[in-house]
Amino acid sequence: MRCRTCGATAVINMRQHKLALCAEHFVAWILHNTTRAIHNYRMIAPGERVLVAVSGGKDSLALWDVLLRLGYHADGLYINLGIDGGRAYSAQSQAKAEAFAARCTAQFPKTRFFVVDLLKQYGESIPQLAARKRRETRPCSLCGLVKRHEMNRMALELGYDVLATGHNLDDEVATLFGNVMRWQTGYLVRQDPVLPADGEGLARKIKPFCRIYERETAAYALLQGIDYIEEECPYAKGATSLQYKETLTQMEHDVPGTKLQFYVKFLQAKAEGLFAATAGLPELQLCTTCGQPTTAEGQCSFCRLWER
Repeated sequence: MRCRTCGATAVINMRQHKLALCAEHFVAWILHNTTRAIHNYRMIAPGERVLVAVSGGKDSLALWDVLLRLGYHADGLYINLGIDGGRAYSAQSQAKAEAFAARCTAQFPKTRFFVVDLLKQYGESIPQLAARKRRETRPCSLCGLVKRHEMNRMALELGYDVLATGHNLDDEVATLFGNVMRWQTGYLVRQDPVLPADGEGLARKIKPFCRIYERETAAYALLQGIDYIEEECPYAKGATSLQYKETLTQMEHDVPGTKLQFYVKFLQAKAEGLFAATAGLPELQLCTTCGQPTTAEGQCSFCRLWER
């Protein structure tokens, strides 16, 4: 198979785009499409500082690499959740993130990298929290809550204009599929490539890879020599989101482009007024302890975690 652009041997065939590309032109294609998403959804304004939440996985590390290559002021943030699972999962993930951060600093000397260690910062890891909060059947909900709080806290405290995450198209359509299955209108209203800052303690959040398939970010990481952790989180086994991904991947195999069309048409329907702007949106107030916005009265859910 030949590259559509130059005729050289192709390294990837993207059936959904009817496009085969060589290594050079595929990397250029990823950079171009990320730029287009940033511009189309007005994710980053000129001169803004971006904090990239990195997990040690392919998507977030690839995103950090792309943003730096595009000339953005992008620094990294890793949150060590203390997850072991018999394989020292968090330690391995942090090692991958630190190694990549060192590579970024060598290429882009002004690049900075920050680490939040949950155990050191708050005295407990995610597994320890889950063991203490016995009503929790899985640590996943705690993990999401903690990461959202800490990413937002660090972005604000460090003075960044934007918080970027490596969510790819597969992640977005799996979330969308689950929300549609349960018709969770509040979540559907908030699902967007950009979550704007509210002026009350929420940083602007963006997903520059929202229209790029997971297979494409994996190919980019491979071609760029990005070393990432390949194992899934040990707590992810049996997660509903993975089941949704499997279903959608089978649909994509049968009809290439299904995932992209599902997501793009959803965003178009939203823009055309499918949902009222405030449908399902709860009122926010400031947490009495940390000052971040919350739907609860008094303390937010994060701060209540640490009450024994």
